[in-house]
Amino acid sequence: MDYSAIYKKVEEYVTKLFERTPHPKLFYHNLQHTVRVVGRTKEIAAHYHLIENDMLVLTVAAWFHDTGYLFDEVSLHEEKSAQLMREFMKDEVTDADLLNNIEECIMATKASIKPANLLQQILVDADTYNFGTKELLDTTNKQVYDEFVGRNGYISKKEWNRQTVKMLENHHYYTSYTKELLTDRKKKNIKKLKKNIEEAPEEAKQPLIPDKQSLKAANNLTTKGIQTMLRLTSENHMKLSDMADGKANILISVNAIIISVILSVLMRRLQQDAYLTIPTIIFLSSSVCTIVVAILATRPKVSSGRFSEQDIDSKKTNLLFFGNFYKCSQEEYERAMSKMMVDSEYLYGSLVKDIYQLGVVLARKYRLIRWAYNIFMFGIIISVIAFAIAVIMSTNADAITSPAGSPL
Repeated sequence: MDYSAIYKKVEEYVTKLFERTPHPKLFYHNLQHTVRVVGRTKEIAAHYHLIENDMLVLTVAAWFHDTGYLFDEVSLHEEKSAQLMREFMKDEVTDADLLNNIEECIMATKASIKPANLLQQILVDADTYNFGTKELLDTTNKQVYDEFVGRNGYISKKEWNRQTVKMLENHHYYTSYTKELLTDRKKKNIKKLKKNIEEAPEEAKQPLIPDKQSLKAANNLTTKGIQTMLRLTSENHMKLSDMADGKANILISVNAIIISVILSVLMRRLQQDAYLTIPTIIFLSSSVCTIVVAILATRPKVSSGRFSEQDIDSKKTNLLFFGNFYKCSQEEYERAMSKMMVDSEYLYGSLVKDIYQLGVVLARKYRLIRWAYNIFMFGIIISVIAFAIAVIMSTNADAITSPAGSPL
C-alpha cells in the first residue's frame, strides 16, 4: 500500500471539498481547524511511535472528521463525515477493518461517545487540543461563539462563557501526553473565564428565535426584486466604466499617432519653413495635454488594502472592493466575509456602498474625459487656424518680396 500517495490524495480531496462547498457560518469548524487537528494528531501520535497502518487510520480520520459540517445538521455531522470518508476511501483501500477503524475514530469525536482505544483517544485529544492552550481565549472561543450565533441566534457572551466553563470542567484529556502538556493551561483558562463572568455586566436577554415581524422584514429585504435592481445597477456602472476607458484609449492612441507624425515629419521642415513653428507647437501641446488628462482619467487609485476587526463589527468596511482587503490574509478575509454573508443588513449595505463608490469613480472619469475631448477639439481647431494664418502670411510675404528682396 502506497501510504504517501493516499495521504496526498486525502489532503487534496478534503481541501477541495471545503473550497467547493464554502459554508458562510463555519467560523471555527472550517479547513483551517481541520489542518490544525491533523497537525496535532501527528504530534500526539509521534509520542507513541505508532505503526504505519495506525497512522493512516488517524490521519484520514483527522482530515475527514469535520467535513460533515458542510452538509448536515451539527448533531449529525460525524455520521456524514464517516459517509464521505467511506465514499472516497473505497477506491483507495480494500481493507474493511481499516475503514471501520477510521469510521470509529471519527465517531469518537462526538461528545457523547467515550474513546475506546488509543487511536480514538489521540484524535479526540487533538480535536480538543486548544482547550489547554492560549488559543482558546485568544481566538477559538470567539469563533465558536460566532458560529453558534450564526446557526442558532443570539446568546449573551456572559451566558456563553458560563456554558464554556461547564464544558471545560466536564472535559478531560485521555492520552498521557496531552494530560501532562495541557491540563495546567486548561485550568488557567477556566479560572480566567470565571473571572470574566464575574466582571462582565448582565446583558439584556434577546430571543433566540426571531419574531414573525423580524422574519418578514428580513424576507422583504432579500426579495428577488432588490437583488435584480442591485445587480443591474452594478452591471450598468461597469459598462459605463468600460465605455469611459474605451474613450480614453481612443484619445491616447490618436494623439500618440499625431505626436509621432509631428516629431518625425514636421520637425524636419521647421528649419526650412520656420513660419510653421508656432502652429506646430500649439498642435503638439494640445495633443500632449489631451494624453495627460486621458491617462489621469484611467489611472487606478488603490487604497490601504487592510481592515480591522473593529471595522467589520461596526460594518464600516466594504469587503466587495479589492482595495479594502488585498493586504489582508486569506483567513482574515474569509472570516470577515462569513460575518458579512450572514448579516443581511451588512451585505446589502456593502452592495449599495459599492454601487455608490462606482458612481463616484465614474463621475471623475467622465469629467476628465470631457476635459480631454474639449482640449483635443479646441486644440485641433486652433492648430488648423494657426496653420492657415501662417501659410497665408508666408504666401503674402513671398508675393510682396522678390527673391532678391525687391518689389515685384
